[in-house]
Amino acid sequence: MSDRLFVGVLGNRNSGKSITWNTLFGSTVKTGTHPRKLDLYDSECVEVFLISGSFEERQLYAGDVLDNQDSRIILCSIQYTKEVYKTLYYVEDKGFDVFVQWLNPGYNDDGENYDNLGLMPWFLGHGATVSMRDGTVSPILRTEEIRQYIYGWSRPRGIIFSC
Repeated sequence: MSDRLFVGVLGNRNSGKSITWNTLFGSTVKTGTHPRKLDLYDSECVEVFLISGSFEERQLYAGDVLDNQDSRIILCSIQYTKEVYKTLYYVEDKGFDVFVQWLNPGYNDDGENYDNLGLMPWFLGHGATVSMRDGTVSPILRTEEIRQYIYGWSRPRGIIFSC
């Protein structure tokens, strides 16, 4: 059982990654320098660290931000480009459990309508949990899915606190 969780929202530019985080937190959020509280259920919370702009878009290496971050749960936008593998290999190397919510797979992928980067075999081969969702519709159901996953992962590890 891993002691860290990486929750990625994967998609092309303008696929709904930022609106997913804003809806999850109930307000506009941006990458911070400190962990923040995420409300779960019935006055229960968990500490998370959010990276709302993808490493791929900002041309950063995940380790440059996460090596000094000891939060057990990382929430991160990841962009559907070949550069995403750098982030995924970093997360794998650090032993994170991985949950990825993939928004609009196949849409706006240079005319392709399939996984032209081969991410699904990587995810499956590395024990990741992946859901595919439509980022063009209301984010309420997909953010609830993320909240439920975080809750289910956090509960047996005893990291939920009263808020």
